[in-house]
Order: sequence, then structure tokens, then C-alpha cells
Amino acid sequence: MVRTLLVGTTKGAFLVSSEDRTSWTVDGPHCDLWPINHAIGDPATGMIWAAGGGDWQGAGVWRSEDMGATWTLAQLAHGQSEEFFASDPDTAEMFGWKPSEPAPFTGEISALWSLGQANGKLYAGAKPATLFASDDRGETWENIDSLADHPSSKDWQPGAAGLVLHTIVADPADPAKIWLAISAAGVFATEDGGATWERRNRLSNAEACGHHPHPAAPRDGNTGFCVHNMMRAAGNSDLLYQQNHHGVWKSTDGGRSWDDITKGLPSTFGFPIRVHPRDPETIWTLPLNGDGDGRYPPDAAAAVWKSCDGGNSWQAKRAGLPQESCFFTVLRQAMAGDTGDPAGVYFGTNTGSVFASIDEGESWSEIARHLPTVLCVEMLET
Repeated sequence: MVRTLLVGTTKGAFLVSSEDRTSWTVDGPHCDLWPINHAIGDPATGMIWAAGGGDWQGAGVWRSEDMGATWTLAQLAHGQSEEFFASDPDTAEMFGWKPSEPAPFTGEISALWSLGQANGKLYAGAKPATLFASDDRGETWENIDSLADHPSSKDWQPGAAGLVLHTIVADPADPAKIWLAISAAGVFATEDGGATWERRNRLSNAEACGHHPHPAAPRDGNTGFCVHNMMRAAGNSDLLYQQNHHGVWKSTDGGRSWDDITKGLPSTFGFPIRVHPRDPETIWTLPLNGDGDGRYPPDAAAAVWKSCDGGNSWQAKRAGLPQESCFFTVLRQAMAGDTGDPAGVYFGTNTGSVFASIDEGESWSEIARHLPTVLCVEMLET
């Protein structure tokens, strides 16, 4: 088996590959140096999709059918570069720019932040929060109006990175079930393939939570709406975990109610969450020290925190990670896992490193360094 980490960065996508999880090669950058916020692959075909962009490039999905050897762009929205080059033919010629076909959602979105597969479709989440779907493996896209038309949409508020739809979670056993996370509007779920959506942020014990002054903290009977990442447990369609701007949360009823499982962690703030591929009670997260303190590991000593009992208790795993002067950040999509036995866990940093554990988080090694800022890490096993 070849394991390939799909690493999205501020300067394109990189493929970090290994046959033995010990020796790794780095290939890239791909995708014309676009910022890549998320990348996923199809293990059955080896196809890869990489989504991203920004104000300059616009929004689009790159796709490769040959494990990254060649790439094709489906442009959903043009950015500032289109007008800039069109108005300056000499510069356009120097950079080899040529006019392209109109992009269907220009002026509506500025970047893509997430990808997912469900219900026989490929999905993409955008900034501002919009959901798109493709029936032809990413060549053409349509807007899922049912989410935009949700009664709560007029009240959605942006997080610090804007109003972004950054997480798409599917249930392989029931492809009509999809969960989305939007910062800062919370969790939304459909059980009819996207025809209708239900907002699911209710606290299981609102009376006990009290009041916290932080704007992202739980209040009014809901968890904080600024979800950072969410993942479903394998084999249990109703068991979800999320790392929130303010705490780690668990739902045993498909997101209809959420339990706070932050107790035992060194902070309430962090970005990624990861669930074991076979054990629904084993999870990993990487706490940071919070908004006003720099968003780096507490005490500048890196640790991945692991729970083997569904968040009832936590243990810090530090072996192989920097324990002095460590100021990196690990972003919301930048933690991945494989299906090995023992399971592998991986994360990337904004300082350009990728760390790997092949013993379920007990110890770590740096397998890539000096990359651009890492925005996402996902695993493709072929």
C-alpha cells in the first residue's frame, strides 16, 4: 500500500508519500501555487481534488486523475487577477496569461475551503458560506440553494477568517446524511441528501454551562457557533466530535445535542480533531493557548492530546515533538489519519513541518519540513 498525504499550503499542494510509513518523499508544489485550503482523494481511482484560491486567484477546484502528474482547474469564481491582466496586455504576455471562460459564481464567493464526497456527489464549501455540488467528479458545479435559504442564514456571523464552510462530513452507510460546519454559524445536518437542513448546536446541559463572556463561548442553550473542525466516528453515524473555538464537544445523537468534553485539556482553544479509524472512543486533538495568547501550544511545548474513552480523560503525547520555544499553529484541516494497525496520525504546522505517528499518537517524528504554511493534511491510501 502507498500512503500519500495530501498537503495543502499557501503555495500549492504537495504529495508526501510512503510505502512503509518510515521513509517519505515530497512532491510538489502543484496547482500553480494556488493557496490550497483542502484536498481529498478517492482510493478506488486515485483521483485527487484540491480546493482553494483567494481574492487574487478566485475560487476553484483542481483535479488530477494520475496521482498528481497533471492537473485541471475548474474555476468557480474569478478573482482580481482576471481584471488586472485583462487591463495590462504587456504584463499578461510576460506571465503567459490568457483570457478564460466566465466563471459561474464570480462575485459570489472568494475561495473554497472544504471538499467532501457523499450521495454520489462531490461537494465543496466556500467563503462566504456556500455549498456546491458536482455530479461529474468536479468538472462542473451547482449551488445548493437549500442551505443558503435556511431561515437562520440572515443571522450568520463571520469568524476571524470570514464566514466559511470548512467541514463536510458524510455517513458512508447512509449517503443521504451529511453534516456541515460553518464558522461562525455552527453545525447543520441533512438526512435527505441536501433537500433540507437542520441547525444542530443544542447543549445537552445548558443549565450547567453558566455564562462565559467570550463571544464564541456557549450561550443561549447552544454551543459556540464558531466550530473549527468536526469528524464522525467510524461505524457510528450518530457519534460526532468537534473542536470548537471554545472547547471540545461530543454528540451521541447526530449533533442534535452536544456534551462538553474539554475537562482535562490545557485550554479550550484549538483547531483540529481526529477520530480513530476503528475505535470510536479514541480521539486526538492539539490544543493551543487561545486568542489573546498567540495560538501556539501552551507553555510553547507541543503535545497531541489523546483520549481513549471518548473524552472522559485526556493524556498529553509529547515524545518526538518540540518541547522548548515551540510557537507553531496547527490549523483546522491540518490533522489526518490512516487505517493502519496501529493507526497512523499526522499533522502539519504553519511553520511548514509535517509530523507523523505510526503508533496511534504515542510518539512522533518530523517527516517533512520547510514547506510553505500548511493549511490542510489528508490521507490517500492506494
